[in-house]
Amino acid sequence: MNPDGNGAVATVTVAVAVVINAGRCLIARRAPGRHLAGFWEFPGGKLEGGETPACCLQRELLEELAIEVAVDAFIAESCLTYESVRVRLLAYTARWESGSLTLRVHDDYAWVDAAAMTDYRWPPANAPILRAIIDGGWLG
Repeated sequence: MNPDGNGAVATVTVAVAVVINAGRCLIARRAPGRHLAGFWEFPGGKLEGGETPACCLQRELLEELAIEVAVDAFIAESCLTYESVRVRLLAYTARWESGSLTLRVHDDYAWVDAAAMTDYRWPPANAPILRAIIDGGWLG
């Protein structure tokens, strides 16, 4: 139940970038002290009011990783309800345009191919996104 007591669960829409280079994609590990610390994720973040997924990804990757990206194709959507919130993930391919990767909210990053993606610990909401990337041949 949410704080207003009406039983409705708030939905948070999150855009994530699958930054692809040479058949591998960029993933980052959430730093200690953060929600879901130690889990790996595609970089991205919550959409702000009136923001498109592409604008969100450009803003978030600049804020979190100090890189500029061009957002390309939609890959998949995933929805999962946790105890107090429903998370809606929207995954898009992106191209790294410029910038030197600097970790600001993560403590590690990796470039992984499709075969290695499931070797990492992911939040549950990412499972359909991972499957779509692997099964859809997005990494070649």
